[in-house]
Amino acid sequence: MSAITVLWFATTREAAGVDWKVVTTASAWRALVTYLWPEIHKWARRIQWEVLGREPFSELTELLTLNLKLYHGAASAVASNRSELIEGAHADSLLYLIDEAKVVPNATWDAIEGAFSGGRPEGLPEAFALAVSTPGPPAGRFYDIHRRSPGLEDWHTRHVTLTEAMTAGRISPDWAEQRRRQWGADSALFHNRVLGEFHASDEDSAIPLSWVEAAVDRWHGWNDAGRPPVEGRRIIGVDVARTGSDSTVLAHRHGPLISELETHDLEDTMQTTARVQAALGVDGADGLVPVVDSIGVGSGVVDRLRELRVPVLAYTGAAKTKARSREKEFGFTNVRTAAYWRVRELLDPAFDPELMLPPDDLLISDLTAPTWSITTGVPPRIQLEKKEDLVARLGRSPDRGDAVAMSFWAESLASSTVRSPTNATGRSSAAASRYGRSIGGGGRARTMGR
Repeated sequence: MSAITVLWFATTREAAGVDWKVVTTASAWRALVTYLWPEIHKWARRIQWEVLGREPFSELTELLTLNLKLYHGAASAVASNRSELIEGAHADSLLYLIDEAKVVPNATWDAIEGAFSGGRPEGLPEAFALAVSTPGPPAGRFYDIHRRSPGLEDWHTRHVTLTEAMTAGRISPDWAEQRRRQWGADSALFHNRVLGEFHASDEDSAIPLSWVEAAVDRWHGWNDAGRPPVEGRRIIGVDVARTGSDSTVLAHRHGPLISELETHDLEDTMQTTARVQAALGVDGADGLVPVVDSIGVGSGVVDRLRELRVPVLAYTGAAKTKARSREKEFGFTNVRTAAYWRVRELLDPAFDPELMLPPDDLLISDLTAPTWSITTGVPPRIQLEKKEDLVARLGRSPDRGDAVAMSFWAESLASSTVRSPTNATGRSSAAASRYGRSIGGGGRARTMGR
């Protein structure tokens, strides 16, 4: 729809000899480069040019990668964080296309609103804007437009319902039902992406959906840049499968980046041990540290790695911890709660987050599904929804979320105690010291502890 709107506007104004401009913007540059402009190219090739009375756009001089340049006007892509470029657009006929509009900055919206100051109900000059997005939390300008906030009543809003999408054949009923079972009917993920409704997880979920989606956007930015090297310790969080329906998940972490989620089904502990050992490289020379869930079948992986003299960090989610929240006001009922809360703190937009998460729907669900509460005591403690209750609600184990949370708990494990193999003299190996104790002393660990 967005691509066809751009082509309609450009061809009709060009045919009328009107001075025109189209500015396309989005919350992320990737949305323009990867989605919108390739779609404009696709639909341009399907235009019935004989009806328009002209030759198809030349892809050498007119329809370029991110621009359309014709005699009377042009369409172009502009980053949403460059509001001064958006504000500088002038023409007798203007169109603004705002894709993924739910998180476009307010400064961009204000710059676009300025273009309507000279518009007339009929005739020239004229200005139009089309904002398209899946909904997010009930906040921001896109949400304000849909709730008809004062001063924004001149926008025409349209909510495409799930029933409409299924009737049109654009969404399969089976897909919608699977997502309901996967994400939960009450989850923000299901309301946003399936029902198309504004919904927030902030009140009851330990980690807000919008924070996780921002981290996914940062991951896409890293990926689109050619996956440049990222500074920081290399950690691998290993959540070992307990039943046939669960997956063993290896979360590959480089500093603030989860570069990859590696999943394996129906493997025994020796196979999992071999995968972790292979990831370490020759003699652990690449500096990677495994953090392995030590409860249940995972204990076999921990024991075998120690037997192989691998400096593994054992993670016990049910263990007690003296860790405190960033503001030191709250404690935690157990390590699992503290680990998930650590991820929450690393995602908090108030602290310039750097954490990057891969675009995995199950991971997003795992991180945003658990609820939390406060228990009384001195200090009061944060308590995450019990694992068994979450599994019953989701119908599966949150393996991906656990692996990621474990990988970011490595610094706390290393700074408290490191159980590592000893050499023949009974002293801890140098490799264990380098991979274990030293983790807690770097700048990244201090950032995490803020």
